[in-house]
Amino acid sequence: MHYDPRKDIRPLAFDPFKSCTVPRPIGWISTISKDGKTNLAPFSQWQNITYDPPIVMFSADQHVDGRKKDTVINAEETGYFVWNMATYDLREAVNKSAQPVPRGVDEFELAGVTKIPCIEAPGPRVAESPCHFECRYLNTLRFPGATKVSDADVVFGEVVRIHVKEEFVLSSGKLDVLKIRPLARMGYYDYTSVTEIFEMRIPNADATEMAGLEGRPRNRL
Repeated sequence: MHYDPRKDIRPLAFDPFKSCTVPRPIGWISTISKDGKTNLAPFSQWQNITYDPPIVMFSADQHVDGRKKDTVINAEETGYFVWNMATYDLREAVNKSAQPVPRGVDEFELAGVTKIPCIEAPGPRVAESPCHFECRYLNTLRFPGATKVSDADVVFGEVVRIHVKEEFVLSSGKLDVLKIRPLARMGYYDYTSVTEIFEMRIPNADATEMAGLEGRPRNRL
């Protein structure tokens, strides 16, 4: 089976594109507006770009009427956004925060999660989340879609503060991912969480390559 997504009718009841790039980490992003209204929303197009310095991105489709998402507006106007790690235990709160609500509605209250302050970012983070990135806004790339809702704003930010709860750190110095159980999107209405880990090391990798895999800055080798 194959098809051209530019012009063909999809051959299955559910679009295969939605469930090929999986599992996708959840970008559970908190922001604050310039007039002090907090916002919390999940995005399944979220990813690390590089690590030295750490750069991240999330992609936000527009509202059905063509408006930018509040998260994008807030990041652009205040210069910051915060990533909160979504976990299996927080899955219901993540889902509640995805509801379409009028601008100014506090999704922290809607989701039943607690606000705690950041160090540099002006908005709050989710207290119940095990890890957070405070991100300084860099820029937005807009990709036009076939419809208003499929126009995409891809937002980039530099991670300037990383918060990790010590109870989720192993003696080896790695995160206890199996205890955290990060949430991930499988496409459609389907999700998964990390419940298994296996290790593979690149044969004959040199120190620089290993530093990249471990996230050690090059100037600290």
